[in-house]
Amino acid sequence: MNIAEAKDYIKDTVELYLKKDEYGDYRIPVVRQRPVFLLGASGIGKTAIMSQIASELNIALVSYSMTHHTRQSALGLPFIKEKEYDKTAYSVSEYTMSEIIASIYDTMEESGVREGILFLDEINCVSETLYPSMLQFLQYKVFGKHTVPEGWVIVTAGNPPEFNKAVREFDVVTLDRLKVLEVEADYPAWKRYASEVSLHGAILNFLDSNREYFYGVETTAFGKNYVTARGWEDLSDMLKLYEESDKKVSESLVGQYIRNETIVREFTAYYELYNKYKKKYDVEAIFTGRTDERFAGEARAASVDERLALTGLLADVIKAETKDIMRNSDVLKEVRGSVMKLTSGEEEDVRAYAGKLTEASEKIINVKKKAGNLTSADKAREKAKIAFYKDLVSDTMQAVMSEHGENGGLNTADEVKSFYNGRIAKLKERVGSEQERMDHLFAAMADIFGEESNEMLLLVTELTLNKDSAQFFATFGSDTYEKYNALLMVGDRKESLRREISEILV
Repeated sequence: MNIAEAKDYIKDTVELYLKKDEYGDYRIPVVRQRPVFLLGASGIGKTAIMSQIASELNIALVSYSMTHHTRQSALGLPFIKEKEYDKTAYSVSEYTMSEIIASIYDTMEESGVREGILFLDEINCVSETLYPSMLQFLQYKVFGKHTVPEGWVIVTAGNPPEFNKAVREFDVVTLDRLKVLEVEADYPAWKRYASEVSLHGAILNFLDSNREYFYGVETTAFGKNYVTARGWEDLSDMLKLYEESDKKVSESLVGQYIRNETIVREFTAYYELYNKYKKKYDVEAIFTGRTDERFAGEARAASVDERLALTGLLADVIKAETKDIMRNSDVLKEVRGSVMKLTSGEEEDVRAYAGKLTEASEKIINVKKKAGNLTSADKAREKAKIAFYKDLVSDTMQAVMSEHGENGGLNTADEVKSFYNGRIAKLKERVGSEQERMDHLFAAMADIFGEESNEMLLLVTELTLNKDSAQFFATFGSDTYEKYNALLMVGDRKESLRREISEILV
């Protein structure tokens, strides 16, 4: 299975393990809750999906890499304790609490979240002294004499032997105590995630045309060559920073993240072309309806790779703009209830109430961070709400003072309503502008490449499969998108297109 399917399966498993009966006991006893064992190559996103699952289920997450643990840190340190048996005193060995178990209790104490996932990575690379204890742990959820607290589901992960020399293959007795999921690198599944986190367009466009370069590990006479999903994502972050700082991207930089000389050379060359296309084509002219015949002629006469790169550039613009619009829309929906309390008079002091709401958002960030399930989307959402409350206070107080003076009345209901309606009006204006930009885009694409061209199909497919643009179409609509979506039947072929899109890119 791919990493997206594995995420859904693990999420379902955790949900079912945490179901309780009418007496508050877990439906599946802890001893019968088989740990999940996620077996897959390095860097395909095993660790990343765990924080996503924890965030979506609103439970905690404690992660450990077992390669860093000795028998003492995992099981606890021995100490001598005096005990009495049949009225005779004896010195008995006891053990301190395992560092791993202690971390779970610390997380519960700091976050207040009582249920969660204990994620143990590289579990099949444990030290020789610790390995015998793993069977007991997987069966009884015990490290030393200390048990994993109830309400904590164990998920483990490891690499196949061909990817890690330190791997110890589990025997049948051990495997029989696990739910084994074998995960393979799958570009379409990863691309959905990559689009959501806004990976650099050059990387996605390059991999669209060279899917075989997405992931690979091989042994050569000069050592190991490897390319991973983690490497592409880290490279994306660095490319964006280099561009912001106006620094030149070289093969040396790319090679720090992509350990394959052929791919490094080809991607660096493509990246230079990608930037050349950005300068060559006046992309903004397409969105404003100013495309001239010279522009259109150059695009028609361009190579396949150049036409696809241009299409990718255009799709990236829409994805980024719709992402920002949908985030703004979601924030306005979330704060609407709070605004209504101010406009109805249920809450009267704007400054004090906004302060409480700000503290609540800051607490959500803090609790999720301590619980280990804070995602970048969670943080961005709460930060956007905090910014809204800050602007609400500033604009409302300014309006009151200009109307009533510093010592004037503080009946701010009308000002709050005006502020919120102003934000709604700006959102509607942005939506209308975006729909108009899309009209120009589709008209230009039809004129340059044809209504049923591969380039048009690729554009509509990219926007259909992207979470933010798809949400925009579902919420606000776009007549031109619906026209070409129906013409090319993209909406009815979503799943098959995930598999077939590579054929467009030949």
